[in-house]
Amino acid sequence: MKKFENSKKSSLSRRKFLGMAASGTAAFYVVPSFAVSGLGHTPPSDRLNIAGVGVGGIGRRDLRMITGQNIVALCDVDWDYAAKTFKDYPNAKVYKDYRLMLEQKDIDAVLIATPDHTHAIIGTAAMREGKHVFIQKPLAHSVYETRVLTETARKYRVATQMGNQGNSSESVRKVCELIWDGAIGEIEEVHTWTNRPIWPQGLERPTEKMKVPKTLDWDLWIGPAAMRPYHSAYTPWNWRAWWDFGTGALGDMGCHVLDVVYQALKLKYPVCVQGSSTQVNTESAPIASKVKYEFPSRENMPKLAMPPVDLYWYDGGLMPDRPDDLEDGIPMGDNGGGILFIGSKGKIACGSYGNNYVMFPRELRENYSDPAKTIPRIKDNADGHWNDWVRACKESPENRTEASSNFEYSGPLSESVVMGNLAIRLQELNKKLKWDGDNMRITNISETETGSVVTTDKFEVIDGDPRFDTKKVEILAGEASEEWIKHTYREGWAL
Repeated sequence: MKKFENSKKSSLSRRKFLGMAASGTAAFYVVPSFAVSGLGHTPPSDRLNIAGVGVGGIGRRDLRMITGQNIVALCDVDWDYAAKTFKDYPNAKVYKDYRLMLEQKDIDAVLIATPDHTHAIIGTAAMREGKHVFIQKPLAHSVYETRVLTETARKYRVATQMGNQGNSSESVRKVCELIWDGAIGEIEEVHTWTNRPIWPQGLERPTEKMKVPKTLDWDLWIGPAAMRPYHSAYTPWNWRAWWDFGTGALGDMGCHVLDVVYQALKLKYPVCVQGSSTQVNTESAPIASKVKYEFPSRENMPKLAMPPVDLYWYDGGLMPDRPDDLEDGIPMGDNGGGILFIGSKGKIACGSYGNNYVMFPRELRENYSDPAKTIPRIKDNADGHWNDWVRACKESPENRTEASSNFEYSGPLSESVVMGNLAIRLQELNKKLKWDGDNMRITNISETETGSVVTTDKFEVIDGDPRFDTKKVEILAGEASEEWIKHTYREGWAL
């Protein structure tokens, strides 16, 4: 295993060049990529130095999708889990603490694939150092964290991308072009669903005591969250279930599935939201849930009016009814989930990333020609999502074509996704929550209003009779919602 170390080397001439390019002063000296494409390699002056944080799991996949660049630093709090990635890049320096990693002077861009609760802490630190960032979905653990990421990217003018790769796909663009052409008319209702969770949810906090593995820095893994004893139920993968670390099925897949709807209908912040689910407790997301978002009207397009729209989300095996006018045998969505747009003239159903789309009823489909391509395509479509970010990193802020899921777009999308969890956690208030997106607050909860959340739920059969023992804790709904929107961090951790 490599030694834990700080960077001692820097490529000052190369960094000076990239800095000049970022400011626009070196534009005359940049050799265009098309001029050297026949050489079969990327010229050294055109390579980014990229660092990866959280590289044991999906981060390894993300790094492998980037081509022709230098991977110069790798950071993971569990060196056993990340060992295979360290072997992939033997020349990269390795770290456990991202703060020490950011002291390495030759890093230009940072890819972040840690658990949700540390996205914002790492992402903002990197951007404040002038680094471009790629962050896995959802952008952050809370609405406020997501807003901070968006505003920080704007302030430092760095290139950004969220890791919802379907955003770059050909299929999403085709669905958008059909809808914008008025193919199914005005849309006032959309249904979305996923097969997630594929990990355990609805769990109570484990009481079993476990030793922290020697290769894991538990304090760094916990990061800004409240300290708790180590347990293998949290890491390396099942953290998504736990409210303190993940954002459940909605957080995992919402930025993929809802992305198609956000692009096609040009959505931003909802004005109302309400949720229902299987039992929700203080510790983890429910086994299955349903959320309804209400969005206001938007500016009309040349061939399409944009009236208010109701957007429904389902997970845990729940999904909308199959429309009567979709012929038998035609899939609605795909194995992972899907989207159903309901328009005034017809409907479009597609898979989680806009794939397998079908317009119906049949008469509408058979008598309709595909519209012209009006949205720029991404090279290699979904597989090009990472390299499209690399491209944006190399362009000056003044002349940059932003990556398709840059934070100005993906920020509001990700905010809405994690905000849906508020509706799930506050469902016992028995009301539609009114949302002020600009100010990130629920406007119809009073200071004294209370709700309750399950703490433990036990069931056993005694002498043939079922016995239930469900315990709840009463919460001040306003205080709880504020904490879930903007977290209180553990001492020593802050944005």
